[in-house]
Amino acid sequence: MKPPDRPRGSVSEGGSFPSRRLTRLEWATLLHVGILLVATTWAFGGQADFVRGPLTWWASLGCLITVAACCDRAARREGRLLPLRWLWPLAVFNALVLVACLNPSLRAITLGGEVLLAHTGAHPWFPSSARPRLALEALWTFDAFWMSCFNLALVVHHRRALRGLLLVAAANAVVLAVFGTLQKLSSAKGLYFDSVSTRQPRFFASFVYHNHWGAFCILMMAAGIALTWHYSRRFPARNLLHSPIVSGWAALVLLAASVPLSGSRSSTLLALALLGLVSVHLVWRVLQRRRHQGLSAALPIAGILLALVLVVAGAWSVGGDTIRARMATTQQQVAEMREIGGIGDRAILYGNTWRMARDKLWFGWGMASYPHVFFRLYNTRESLADRLPVFYNDAHSDWLQSLAEHGLVGSALLALCALVPLRTLRLRTSVGPVSGYLFVGCLLILLYAWIEFPFGNLAVVLAWWLLYFAAVQNTRLRQREEGTNGSADTAAK
Repeated sequence: MKPPDRPRGSVSEGGSFPSRRLTRLEWATLLHVGILLVATTWAFGGQADFVRGPLTWWASLGCLITVAACCDRAARREGRLLPLRWLWPLAVFNALVLVACLNPSLRAITLGGEVLLAHTGAHPWFPSSARPRLALEALWTFDAFWMSCFNLALVVHHRRALRGLLLVAAANAVVLAVFGTLQKLSSAKGLYFDSVSTRQPRFFASFVYHNHWGAFCILMMAAGIALTWHYSRRFPARNLLHSPIVSGWAALVLLAASVPLSGSRSSTLLALALLGLVSVHLVWRVLQRRRHQGLSAALPIAGILLALVLVVAGAWSVGGDTIRARMATTQQQVAEMREIGGIGDRAILYGNTWRMARDKLWFGWGMASYPHVFFRLYNTRESLADRLPVFYNDAHSDWLQSLAEHGLVGSALLALCALVPLRTLRLRTSVGPVSGYLFVGCLLILLYAWIEFPFGNLAVVLAWWLLYFAAVQNTRLRQREEGTNGSADTAAK
């Protein structure tokens, strides 16, 4: 007897996934996040003050999508709202920041038309905030961007839809890389071919700071590798020239070449590490397959090594001058470090930041407080030219800055915002190459945050959470499909 047709959007037996057609809410989620990513990357990476407000308002529309998903009775009945359980660390973090704003530790005083900040101390046993208004603005921005990416796990229940969003993100990054390369080769002194001036000489594409572009590019390279790996296995071609590998490697060459061209030395090392990792993975898979087929693996491995050499050669041909200039700067800095001892100015900055964090170790000085508190109370670095204090807007270590602003409690809650969703996954068995490379990209940037401040850039924050929740949801859907297939096989037996 023919089984009755299921209505659109229903789940099949064994806890399967919805029908193949995307719902309107899924389309709204994908369009919302995609537009947010493209707009943020082209709007100076979200770093200009006048673009943060509009971007945050647009990101805040994601909260309406979350509410609409919660009102979906079918989603509640089918158990698709389980990711709502992941929200408790974010809720507690918000409560911590709001309570801290009620206990200000700095007070604004106007003297002769100039606004000065006086240290009032605040209540020592409660969370406090040095700049409550700035903390609320920063919290609003973080919540809006985080919830927009969280909706990918809450609303989108089709893996191909997630891959489509990743394709848009990777394609946007390739366009940015080409734009930045042309801008760099034209010797532009400002953003958008000198139409926007900047005090930071090491900019790239639409990003004000080259290390922020490098971090963003690493994430997009990871997304591109994940997609290339998937489509090359999903759609086998009659020969290599007609394979998705060619277009994937071409995009990877453009992205990889832009990193050293931007002048980011640390990101260049991360890009090489990522390329080395995917090369080792590819060689291992080729050896497995050729051994199973009883064939020699020499030719395909030679092709892989040749492709890797071409990537490095392409990067050198485009950014060779920049690479040589940055290598000379590195040698000069190493020589200065040997004279001073240690790691130079960065050691002073880290030491002062740790003193700031240690004084309020549990709850920190408050969100968005670092530049204001550090400059007035903890900075000991002076300029060699005029002996004036050097102003630092960031600690050049997101880990240390998080401790200084949020303390151990707040930093732990931020970490739990990422760790709690992982508890639902079987990471050792059912991650797959797509989610695997997305997680690798996120991990590299997380490690990079030990010695730099990639999360000081709004576009990097958005890209990190986008890739992270796309990887989490892709893994969840993959595991659900595997569970369904396993149930079907058991029933057939």
